[in-house]
Amino acid sequence: MSKLVILDRDGTVNFDSPDYIRKVEDFVPIPGSLEAIGRLCQAGYQVAIATNQSGLGRGYFDMVTLVAMHQKLNALLAPLGGKISYFAVCPHRPEADCVCRKPRPGLLDQIAKHFNISLKFVPIIGDSRRDLEAAVTVGGRGILVRTGNGADAASALGNTVEVYDDLAQAVDTLLREHVAEAGDHDGTPAE
Repeated sequence: MSKLVILDRDGTVNFDSPDYIRKVEDFVPIPGSLEAIGRLCQAGYQVAIATNQSGLGRGYFDMVTLVAMHQKLNALLAPLGGKISYFAVCPHRPEADCVCRKPRPGLLDQIAKHFNISLKFVPIIGDSRRDLEAAVTVGGRGILVRTGNGADAASALGNTVEVYDDLAQAVDTLLREHVAEAGDHDGTPAE
């Protein structure tokens, strides 16, 4: 079975803005996030992004700009041994009532179809309640980071969810678990 981690984008990988990330220059990674993605890829994980981008539907930027942002992300990841293997994007405004906008599962279903796997227990990391709700819908392992909107979401959700300070801390935990599981499966002790 393929190892996969799904990330939210704005507020999880890069800094978010109430005015939207409208230009390639506005796309600024959160410290440690690129290195964390690189570590996941080096450990054999594929990484996908599931992101609501209503700025497209609002006309704040176009698909060419969005693709350029994602190309920038992969260019920044390449020297770190990282890569986003798949981007699932909802371009709709909230009032469109589409099936792809998180917390609905459409983006995650798209990712599952692309990788031809079940998302049961797949780590889905984001900075908002809607990311966690989408994860629950597909049977994934919802993980909240306190970056972006995560601090507010963590306060509201209390001890009911798995919470980390940032993507780097969440990834460190996932990789420690992966090493421990590998040790359990091959009969050797985990390091």
